[in-house]
Amino acid sequence: MNFRQKIYILALLLFCSQKTVAQNAIAFEESNYETIIQKSKTAKKPVFYMIYASWCPHCNKMKQEVFTDKKVIDFFNSNFINAQQDGDSEHGKYLKEKFNVSSLPTFVFLDENGTILYKLKGEYSPEQLITEAKNALNPNMQLPYLEKQFNSDISDGNKCMAYLMALRKGNDRKTISIPAHKYLSTQQESQLATNLNWMVIANGVTDIESREFQYVLNHKKDFETVVGTDRVQRKVINIVTEFLKPYTENLDTINYEKDRKIALKIDLPETNSLIFNYDLTIAERTENWKKYDEINQKYVEKLAWENASQLKEIATNYEKHITDKSSLKKAGKWMERSLELSDSYDGLLLVTKLYWKASDKKQANLYGKKAKAKSEELGFHSEESDQLFKQLGLK
Repeated sequence: MNFRQKIYILALLLFCSQKTVAQNAIAFEESNYETIIQKSKTAKKPVFYMIYASWCPHCNKMKQEVFTDKKVIDFFNSNFINAQQDGDSEHGKYLKEKFNVSSLPTFVFLDENGTILYKLKGEYSPEQLITEAKNALNPNMQLPYLEKQFNSDISDGNKCMAYLMALRKGNDRKTISIPAHKYLSTQQESQLATNLNWMVIANGVTDIESREFQYVLNHKKDFETVVGTDRVQRKVINIVTEFLKPYTENLDTINYEKDRKIALKIDLPETNSLIFNYDLTIAERTENWKKYDEINQKYVEKLAWENASQLKEIATNYEKHITDKSSLKKAGKWMERSLELSDSYDGLLLVTKLYWKASDKKQANLYGKKAKAKSEELGFHSEESDQLFKQLGLK
């Protein structure tokens, strides 16, 4: 076989390999938006757009496990112009803003004029994705139709819910809240405690100071009678989480402190506990250990007294980062409470360290002996514990 023949065979194999790959996945294009829309007009097919990122595990899972499924490939290649764009690219950032993308992956179905027909986000199985794609092709399930139906009578709760449930598949809660409040504005307060209105509130209300949410807080028993205690409690926790968590994640301490005061007005055990955890997270991540100590001195016995693992986590931070001896002794008491709830060798070792660091040798020796006995009982030996026992004179 001569050189020219070898090159020909190699090129043929490469072509076949590329063709096989193309047939084993959705035929995505990564052209600019205007080009994709023009192709949609020419082919008279709607667009299926995927906004992704290379670092996104959910995006990669969809690409590797769903878009390679034969049923998915056949359905999408037959019914759509398929396009994708990396959300971190310059054009991707433009599309994220245009489509109001808040998480990845996001899937947007467009008509040939660029109108959003349907929107999804997150992971789907092949069967689920095909079902949703069929919905996107159904005029009666598309967002423009559902929006028009709702706006024809904004006092119709069923039309509102149909629109909300379609919106929530691909949009953030703030977008969903707009039609929810539009509908709820037609309801008198005395009408709010119904199952249908609860569904609108649960799915669409995100404003902690809104009339509807404040009514829920002031009439919890009424709503609990209609939908159950767990669902009402879950909504209250979720709305506080949505209100404060972004500030915690971004360490936006200014806005956190401002909105924390609003959340504290709810004054329920479950929300107070949530705020306490956010307070600790911010203090810990900013390494403000003085603030961390102040928070715990005020709230730990009220809000963490029955939580052995949280008490242990707090005590661990005291042993690592706090130097004030009176605070360390207090942490020792908290760790004693943790041991009452859940006895453990490492817990005994931790309370021993706390009292040793606080110069309370009596308590350090007391718990050191318990830790030593526990280590012998369990057969645990480490250089760290042996060194501590040696310091305590427990050889």
